Amino acid sequence: MRILLANDDGYRAEGLRFLRESLEGVAPLTVVAPDRNFSGASHSLTLEVPLRVQRVDGTTWYVINGTPTDCVHLAITGLFDFEFDMVVSGVNDGANLGDDVLYSGTVAAAIEGRFLGLPTVAVSLVAQAGIGPHFATAARVARELVLRLLARPLHRSMILNVNVPDIPYDQLQGFEVTRLGHRHQAKPAVRGLDPRGREIYWVGAAGAGQDAGAGTDFHAVANGFVSVTPLQVDLTRHAALDSLREWLREPVA
Repeated sequence: MRILLANDDGYRAEGLRFLRESLEGVAPLTVVAPDRNFSGASHSLTLEVPLRVQRVDGTTWYVINGTPTDCVHLAITGLFDFEFDMVVSGVNDGANLGDDVLYSGTVAAAIEGRFLGLPTVAVSLVAQAGIGPHFATAARVARELVLRLLARPLHRSMILNVNVPDIPYDQLQGFEVTRLGHRHQAKPAVRGLDPRGREIYWVGAAGAGQDAGAGTDFHAVANGFVSVTPLQVDLTRHAALDSLREWLREPVA
């Protein structure tokens, strides 16, 4: 049993260090992480420039000048002369709730592990300004879930997206299986000027939860529960297949 650890906050991230420390002793660990923050990178691969790998800590901690997906892909498909049995991504410094999963490099790293045939977990701390951050809580949650997966494996097609409230471990209300909620529209882009007076823009902040009622990941975390959402790769809207066929058959005036 070997576990690959990755993230999107970069190899120096505090959450990654806590995750590694928490999982030590569970199985041999190897970290392969980006050389800088790739939050919001989604599932991008680096195809036009070569990837370089550097060792940070002996033979267990590696840094790549690429995306989270690059890290997992390279680690599993040729970087090492051994195979991995699981991918754990995180601990992300911030939520990956609802629509966030489409942008998240943390979740993308887990999805890439699934593409390559491994069970995967993405763990995020729903950090709040002025509180914590309680990375130790999220790392302990990750350890518990990994131990459970080792004892009772789930189908390898399932990706677990885990969001942990930013509170001490003993204040958690438990675990809750959830579905993805949805956010309100993102805040407007922020316009500014660079030091030379040229116009620049910053992407606006994510919107608050819109579909955030009982059963959603938003609701669970807001009430002190660890949200565990099962994800799948298939994005097909199966319920719409028949109606779409009918739509295509109808003549256009």
